[in-house]
Amino acid sequence: MYETFYGFREKPFSLLPDASFLYLSEKHRMALTLLEYGLMNQAGFTAITGQIGTGKTTLIRHLLTNMEQQHRVGLISNTHRSFGELLQWILMAYGLPHAGKSRVEMYQDFMNFIIGQYGAGKRTVLIVDEAQNMAPETLEELRMLSNVNADKDQVLQIILVGQKELRETLRRPDLIQFAQRIAVDYHLDPLQAEETPEYIAHRLGKAGGDPELFAAEACARIHAASGGVPRLINLLCDTALVYGFAEQAARIGTELVEDVIRDKQQGGLFPIQPERPVETGPKGSTESDPIGVPATDPALDLLKKKSCG
Repeated sequence: MYETFYGFREKPFSLLPDASFLYLSEKHRMALTLLEYGLMNQAGFTAITGQIGTGKTTLIRHLLTNMEQQHRVGLISNTHRSFGELLQWILMAYGLPHAGKSRVEMYQDFMNFIIGQYGAGKRTVLIVDEAQNMAPETLEELRMLSNVNADKDQVLQIILVGQKELRETLRRPDLIQFAQRIAVDYHLDPLQAEETPEYIAHRLGKAGGDPELFAAEACARIHAASGGVPRLINLLCDTALVYGFAEQAARIGTELVEDVIRDKQQGGLFPIQPERPVETGPKGSTESDPIGVPATDPALDLLKKKSCG
């Protein structure tokens, strides 16, 4: 609708995860660096958490797009508590047959698969998105599967991605053995006030439009209303462009954004953002204690410098 009017090649603020639009804020860059670090150093378990809409899935899509061919990757994203047999979903993630097989047969097939991949010089990586929906018993099954790892090589690496509830689950006393196996973990916070205008400009430019289409005051108002959550920023900006097109506005100003916010909140569907939590943990995280053992390795510093360059 508004793409031609504002000179876009495509919609700049789609709500669908799109790795080509990834904006690497300080926190997103750190999360990506830790994901890459976990792969490079063969971490058995990596956990990335964050509230709804902070860009976790987009990070994973970017990771998958840029992953080396030596990795054989399976992705599970359907993780509601009644999703059924874990081994079935794992076999499906790798395109392996599972119909009519017992648990013992599925387990043996998966073990044969990952050992075969290892023999071919490839590492098997299982990514579980929306992992906060998994029951503690299912998480424990994942830990048991990781027992195939032996000696210095990790035959199977598992990346868990989910909301903050995942961290709470992993801190349960009955999952202490699981938590101790998480070599890398990071909690992804929303964007800071100074990052939101950069995020908006980044997406406008990526779509082929004017990076300064939104006035500075309008960006500040969007940040306040969205709490810095990228998905909510996208929702407000996309609607603002529709309003701007309707009014034939050459630039998106504060008054137009105020109209969008008011209409969204009156409809009762747009969440009013609470005040941001005070940061008590390491920079870039509101968590004061990690899930497992924090990764400290010279390779992490080198990888971070590479990502920043």
